[in-house]
Amino acid sequence: MNIVKIPKMEVAEYNRLIMEGYVCRIAFRGEKYPYMAPFLYVFDGKFLYFLSTKYGRKNDLYRLDPHVSVEIERISADLSEYNFVTLQGYLIQEEDSITKKKIRRMFIDMIREKNLSKNILSALGHEPTESLESIATEERANIWKLTGVAEIVALKNK
Repeated sequence: MNIVKIPKMEVAEYNRLIMEGYVCRIAFRGEKYPYMAPFLYVFDGKFLYFLSTKYGRKNDLYRLDPHVSVEIERISADLSEYNFVTLQGYLIQEEDSITKKKIRRMFIDMIREKNLSKNILSALGHEPTESLESIATEERANIWKLTGVAEIVALKNK
């Protein structure tokens, strides 16, 4: 019996997967086990950016060790098609005010373009009844940038 290996994606393929997506999972180093959490993200063509509420376990783990694995996937309902990319690097908190405004605007645009429910605002530290513009005008969430990517694994079934 032969073992079938899942084909690798080319750079253009996984960049397209990243550009088209908006939800990922980030795995942090935990005390005994990794801690994984879902995040919205935006991609500026070079870096992945995440909005993180300023509370919770992910913040504690980030402060202890910013090295993470980020996983983005696209799967069909019946699993006849699947693609995923995993990036291993580390997070830094964005501090530049101009960059922060640009990234917050990218999140607002992405939420509108993807026609996401305003309920997603609660995952970003806002009430769902608030305007999307509150993401840009109030800093209730940290902006983290994935950098120092040391390894990329990108696989597909076709």
